[in-house]
Amino acid sequence: MMTQIETTVHYDNGFGDEEDYMIQEDEWDRDMLLDPAWEKQQRKTFTAWCNSHLRKAETQIENIEDDFRNGLKLMLLLEIISGERLPKPDRGKMRFHKIANVNKALDFITSKGVKLVSIGAEEIVDGNIKMTLGMIWTIILRFAIQDISDQCWGPLLSYHANLTSDLDGLAFCALIHRHRPDLIDYAKLNKDDPMGNLNLAFEIAEKHLDIPKMLDAEDIINTPKPDERAIMTYVSCFYHAFAGAEQAETAANRICKVLDVNQENEKLMEEYERLASELLEWIRRTTPWLENRAAEKTMVEMQRKLEDFRDYRRMHKPPKVQEKCQLEISFNTLQTKLRISNRPAFMPSEGKMVSDIASAWQGLEGAEKGYEEWILTEIRRLERLDHLAEKFCQKATTHETWASGKELILSQKDYETATLTEVRALLRKHEAFESDLAAHQDRVEQIAAIAQELNELDYHGVASVNKRCQSICDLWDQLGTLTQKRREALERTEKLLETIDQLFLEFAKRSAPFNNWMEGAMEDLQDMFIVHTIDEVQSLISAHEQFKATLPEADGERQAILGIHNEVQKISQSYGIKANLLNLYSTITTEELLAKWDKVKKLVPQREGSLQEELARQHTNERLRRLFATQANLIGPWIQTRMEEIGHCSLEVGGTLEDQMTQLKQFEHIIVTYKPNIDKLEGDHQHIQESLVFDNKHTNYTMEHIRVGWELLLTTIARTINEIETQILTRDAKGISQEQMHEFRSSFNHFDRGEVEFARIMMLVDPSATGMVSFQSFIDFMTRETADTDTAEQVVASFRILAADKPYILVEELRRELPPDQAEYCILRMPRYSGPGGSAGALDYTAFSTALYGESDL
Repeated sequence: MMTQIETTVHYDNGFGDEEDYMIQEDEWDRDMLLDPAWEKQQRKTFTAWCNSHLRKAETQIENIEDDFRNGLKLMLLLEIISGERLPKPDRGKMRFHKIANVNKALDFITSKGVKLVSIGAEEIVDGNIKMTLGMIWTIILRFAIQDISDQCWGPLLSYHANLTSDLDGLAFCALIHRHRPDLIDYAKLNKDDPMGNLNLAFEIAEKHLDIPKMLDAEDIINTPKPDERAIMTYVSCFYHAFAGAEQAETAANRICKVLDVNQENEKLMEEYERLASELLEWIRRTTPWLENRAAEKTMVEMQRKLEDFRDYRRMHKPPKVQEKCQLEISFNTLQTKLRISNRPAFMPSEGKMVSDIASAWQGLEGAEKGYEEWILTEIRRLERLDHLAEKFCQKATTHETWASGKELILSQKDYETATLTEVRALLRKHEAFESDLAAHQDRVEQIAAIAQELNELDYHGVASVNKRCQSICDLWDQLGTLTQKRREALERTEKLLETIDQLFLEFAKRSAPFNNWMEGAMEDLQDMFIVHTIDEVQSLISAHEQFKATLPEADGERQAILGIHNEVQKISQSYGIKANLLNLYSTITTEELLAKWDKVKKLVPQREGSLQEELARQHTNERLRRLFATQANLIGPWIQTRMEEIGHCSLEVGGTLEDQMTQLKQFEHIIVTYKPNIDKLEGDHQHIQESLVFDNKHTNYTMEHIRVGWELLLTTIARTINEIETQILTRDAKGISQEQMHEFRSSFNHFDRGEVEFARIMMLVDPSATGMVSFQSFIDFMTRETADTDTAEQVVASFRILAADKPYILVEELRRELPPDQAEYCILRMPRYSGPGGSAGALDYTAFSTALYGESDL
């Protein structure tokens, strides 16, 4: 057996003179025995210290000199406290196997810079208690006490002095009270109760600080001088417990900060999703309504559609324009906050990207653009249909009035009992009828043509029109057939008749065309007209003047026809004819001719008055056109000027961001106060449409141009203000000075296109290679190059501290170290730990941390 044992570890731990520290060992060396009280205290303390580490491997020792003899648990202890792997142990039970294992452990201790004097594997295997305790003390010095920094030893040494000299138990209580005043009320302790004080300190340390009970109160109270090594070992456990708590607090604070940012961002994401869903739903409902081109059958219904569309443009769409703009602003703000907090960019749900909303909005505006034009076209079409239907009714009524009874007359067989004179009269009358029939051919063709056009234009009452037209055509064909049959009968009878009144025949031949001319003139004078310009009205007035010029010639024809009638009367009087003579060749009388002629003369001034009224209305429409053009020619350039001013303001470098914001707010106020001009122009535009004015040669601006320009102006000022607000937010969050912002803006405006470095920067500020770089992207790049932010590795390291170096963390540890809401947030989102050595309920904080920064698929 060795006669000299030395267990001193040669490094300075702040205890002063090493020779003073070795007094206890010199005393042991004199008689080769430890003081029994000290040995008992060391056994108990060192055993508890070893078990506090071995329990991590779910094992422990009962007898310190026996349980380390085979070297297996000794190697396991070194692996646990060092975190390193030792050589594979020998599994045999022979003495040389045990010696080999102990030597592997001693070699490992030596490799850590510890000088072992007179400690051999054989003494450990043989169960030498002094060597075993000396070896454990060496391990404690190296792995538990050496790591304590010099500035930390001052307070601990003062407590050590109290612990080894004062036996009232207050030193341990004071040590706990200093770091955890919530566990011990030091003012209430009794100095005369050392046993109670020590037991209180040991029980609290075991229950709340996870420090196993290494000594009994009796060991300290009943010993004149407690063992320093046992006391130092116990005190070092207090140091590591308190140091770990401080690290845990720091780690918890970092995690809370990260989780606060993450929770706020999630709320913004949820709000964006909600607003995007509502806007897309409104677009989805509105677009089919605008795309519906089912035409109504009447003017009233189509004008109601036009009013509904105007209500949509004035009341329903403007709030949605604001919502769309606000949604884009919220999205940009969220992305800025995510970039500032070093989080991955927000990717909305499928179909809810800003581009998706813009695409849906573009589809809405496309449907809207054609909808108003379609309504106006339909109104013109219905107006044209109403005019044609009225014209059809007038011509049909005139023809039906003329044709009424003709079928019955043509079907008569009065010539069978008539005299020759009567037959000749009937024949001449029939010839006059044929002439009249031919004159009405044009009217029948016009009626058929109008009916055909009504069919082609899909007139809603086309069924009744077709029925009436078919009835007229059938009657016309029947009249033609009957006319041909009657002529043939009269020609057969003509040979039997010899005389006929030539004057009556002449009257019939001339009165029938003249009567037809007067009927045509009355139709033309009563015909409805639709015009849209002054030139069209003046053209109608010119045609009317030409018609008036033909009246003298027509009056001469009237006089001639009346002269024939007068000649008949003269002959009758000359030859003494007393009978009431009737013109058998014609149904037209002089009274009828005179009545129609009087009616024609009455209709001429009425027609002239209608044309003059229409001329006045067209002058009013022209005034409306000029009024609208005057305002539109002012508003259009005003909008363009404001757009240029906003663009110039956003590119200025000289002033501060707040100055730019102030100027933009002034522009916004000017724009808002200009809104009544737009509303007035809308009112004038409505008057023009109500007057059915569809063109304006006095301006190139339409109401649609003004509306689009105004909406673009509102969107531009809102986006520019948001960009400045985002720059202010970025500047304040990143600590960028005003001079840096000017420098960034100058660099952005006058960026020197380099080579390799410039290509790298362009990959960051323009990843899509669009060829354009926004000022916001440039600021983000500059702040990333200069700012320091949290990373996933820092958060993982913080969680590892809370988990006591375990690769997983337990639910109770999260609830103990973090605030309740943050702890529940982590428990809800943290996945289960599936790695080796995990216990029930273990959570994977590594996967959770990397997911926060977009570095995993969690």
